[in-house]
Amino acid sequence: MQGNDLDTAAAALLRGGVAVYPTETLYALGCAAHEAEACARIAALKGRPEAKPFPLMVADMDGLAAIAAELPPDLLLLAERFWPGPLSVLVRTKEHLPRQVRDAAGFSSVRISPHETARRLCRRAGPALVATSANKSGLPATADPLQLDPDLVRGADAALLSPPLPGGGKPSTLVRLLGQGRVSVLRAGALPLEALARVFTICEP
Repeated sequence: MQGNDLDTAAAALLRGGVAVYPTETLYALGCAAHEAEACARIAALKGRPEAKPFPLMVADMDGLAAIAAELPPDLLLLAERFWPGPLSVLVRTKEHLPRQVRDAAGFSSVRISPHETARRLCRRAGPALVATSANKSGLPATADPLQLDPDLVRGADAALLSPPLPGGGKPSTLVRLLGQGRVSVLRAGALPLEALARVFTICEP
């Protein structure tokens, strides 16, 4: 690890490196979404199967438009109501993104974080960053910099560990859009389902 400031972290990501950074919930381990080799390195650091796609983060709707293959009306409504916020959505993304961030059907989990450090890093090194939890596979994720795995932090090119820290709590809620105002919840998390149900009809996965 070589730095603990935004300039260093952004420069590392622009060079194809990886960084630990805070989000609204937990610490993330990330790289530029289009860097396949960096994605493979993150998988190795975490001990995670590469077949499982990494989630992504963008800073704003311009960042989303840069990676999304389509922007259906329900996605735009969801963005208006819940972003920035702890809600991840499966979005069909462009084919230039590597397999490590897209599932077999071409979808990626995407969110806009309300954490200003995360959004600034996205703007500097994006348009999209990998935002997988900064922990070894199978071990707990954390919002406490003192509880981060030392080997994982040393293996990154930069780590943003100074305040503002992550807010803690559950990871983001993950949904799939089904069209016509319907969603399925793939992971219940930080966004209460009651809030989601006031805007969308929640269906079984």
